[in-house]
Amino acid sequence: MKELKLEVYGRVQGVNFRRFVRENTEKLGLVGFVKNNKEGSVSILAQGKKKDLLELISVVHKGSFLSKVYSLSYFFSECNEKMNNFKVIRDKNFIKDQKKSFFNLGKNFLGWNFEIPKHVAIIPDGNRRWAKRKGFSSSKGVSVGGDYNHLKELFDEAHKLGIKYVSLWGFSTENWKRPNKEIKAVFDLVGKSIDRFTKDALKNKIKFRHLGRKDRLPKKVIEKIKILEDKTKEFDNFNVQICLDYGCKDEIVRAVNNVIKSGKNDIDEKTFSDYLDTSGIPDVDLIIRTSGEKRTSGFMGFQADYAEFYFTDKLFPDFNVKDFREAIRDFGRRKRNIGK
Repeated sequence: MKELKLEVYGRVQGVNFRRFVRENTEKLGLVGFVKNNKEGSVSILAQGKKKDLLELISVVHKGSFLSKVYSLSYFFSECNEKMNNFKVIRDKNFIKDQKKSFFNLGKNFLGWNFEIPKHVAIIPDGNRRWAKRKGFSSSKGVSVGGDYNHLKELFDEAHKLGIKYVSLWGFSTENWKRPNKEIKAVFDLVGKSIDRFTKDALKNKIKFRHLGRKDRLPKKVIEKIKILEDKTKEFDNFNVQICLDYGCKDEIVRAVNNVIKSGKNDIDEKTFSDYLDTSGIPDVDLIIRTSGEKRTSGFMGFQADYAEFYFTDKLFPDFNVKDFREAIRDFGRRKRNIGK
């Protein structure tokens, strides 16, 4: 009896490849297991006669009907602890198992064999310039760029790609300097979007959080925010953060004041981050800014120390799912050493 460890790379998830492996191992009289790996490959451990294990390598290399094996690696060793049967190891939750498989299949078809950012933040710039070019009022640009259907498409795409957190900067601490008519248009739109988003959040178990000051927002808006935050606080399927009356300097100053109020004299980085608006949310992996401007304008300065930046000339009302996907693809091309 010999033991074979086999790693298979290619289009091998979401195409019944594990079932294909199990059927062939049973034909060959082999025992062991097959499982999917996080990054999209498949691991096989098989025990049996060496000639049958060699036949398995040949069968796996050819692949099944929908699969496509790009490469594989294998290692033979002595069989120390014999297994009794051959089984397919799946995630404890069947739905999650299938979701991961199809997600990796989608990455494969797109030619994406890299990690997806966990937290993406978007600076949706260019609404007013878009309106000016079209001959509309500035508030029209806000309503088009911030239209719920537009935002929902981006959120849905992020969720499909496996991104866990998306933060959108809707209104900065400096935006109060803008005309009252435009400010009113922003918060009218925010109120309507929250109403529509609530249904989707409850249906799809999306956790919603507001980042920024709450003392200066319109009363009706802040009431809706608090209700939605409370209703979704236990969800973990996907996370959406809307930054309203937000600026990183303001956030840090508020956090420092809260540390002082707590009476703590000696704090570390982790403790301080617990006092920020983003407490419990991982640091940003990717910041996307539309409109061609190449600066962060004080967005998540503490949380983005190792973030990657993606700048596009597209004005936000024209920034679509295809553009978002390209930003994620660009992120995947980069080598992130994080100080190593």
